[in-house]
Amino acid sequence: MSHIVQNRSRLLARVRRIRGQVEALERALEAEAECGGILHLIAACRGALNGLMSEVVEGHVRFHVAAPGRRSSHAAQDLIDLIRTYLK
Repeated sequence: MSHIVQNRSRLLARVRRIRGQVEALERALEAEAECGGILHLIAACRGALNGLMSEVVEGHVRFHVAAPGRRSSHAAQDLIDLIRTYLK
């Protein structure tokens, strides 16, 4: 069983909160809210997405990279590839 399946309900809860934040941003834009408020909402959305990414990355590293039986060179390359993708 993968780490995504094991943490599915927690990840889905995060995604639903992110959806709510993005919808609040959409409503603020439609209502022509002040730019300071818009920037605050954008920062909140970005932070929520980064939190989700962090949780999934941690699960990936623990389950796939640091899993028992993985060869260290292959695991190290997996981690490098993952970090490169995350930082793009």
